[in-house]
Amino acid sequence: MRVPRHFLAALLTTAITTIAACTPTGRPEPPLVDAAPPATTTTAEPTVSTPATAPARVEQVTITPAVRAAVDAADRSATDRALDPGRHPAETLSFLGITPSAKVAELGAGGGYTAELLARIVGPSGTVYGQNSAFILERFAEAPWSERLTKPLMKPVVRVDRPFDDPLPPEAKELDAVLMLFFYHDTFWMGVDRDAMNRAVFRALKPGGVYGILDHSGRPGTGTSEVKTLHRIEEQVVREEIERAGFKLAAEATFLRNPDDPRDWNASPSAAGEKRGQSDRFVLKFVKP
Repeated sequence: MRVPRHFLAALLTTAITTIAACTPTGRPEPPLVDAAPPATTTTAEPTVSTPATAPARVEQVTITPAVRAAVDAADRSATDRALDPGRHPAETLSFLGITPSAKVAELGAGGGYTAELLARIVGPSGTVYGQNSAFILERFAEAPWSERLTKPLMKPVVRVDRPFDDPLPPEAKELDAVLMLFFYHDTFWMGVDRDAMNRAVFRALKPGGVYGILDHSGRPGTGTSEVKTLHRIEEQVVREEIERAGFKLAAEATFLRNPDDPRDWNASPSAAGEKRGQSDRFVLKFVKP
């Protein structure tokens, strides 16, 4: 049976009108299911590794009043004063944060040039452990070191005769700073267990304590090959060894840099002659986390 077209059109119009009346907008209600979100295309950001914090590079050191007073003291010997222009003790001890009443140590104190300055700065309420090995004492330091220790101002100094492998006495704890100035390179040809030495320094320092290293720069690629012949060492070797003990390199200073130094001559005090104090030297401040 055929349905007339006019009948089908009327039926369709009635259905549409009924559906529109059931919705406030006049549109059919959406289905009662969560619709899937529209597909989007995103481009992944490249993964960038964040480098470790670079150590601060200090171009200008502010000299603290306590350090300035120690270096400028009128009763310092003429011999010590003659070394100041090449050693820059005011910049060194200010950069390394030596303060009154501090507990510090110097490894390889030698005849005591720096140990005396440390004693002047820390004063009677501080402590300075001055370490020398038997080899250093026998070779050159016993007489000048013993004589210097008789000065009344050296009362804060504790004489420490110990090997570099185990350089500090048990009572040397919670130290504010340990210094090794122009001597790290010598520990190589002397056969020192430097890992043991650096771990001992780490244990002796308080958290935030400073391990200060100054030494004569070797040319790139020379590593430790000239530690005895030229008394120089490549800086990167020192960094790697001390960081291996757990230290972080916090800062480096430039006041002993000499870009005109070809770094091909012997920088030891006995051999440098008129060039003493003119070598290119690195100044590194490591910190115990």
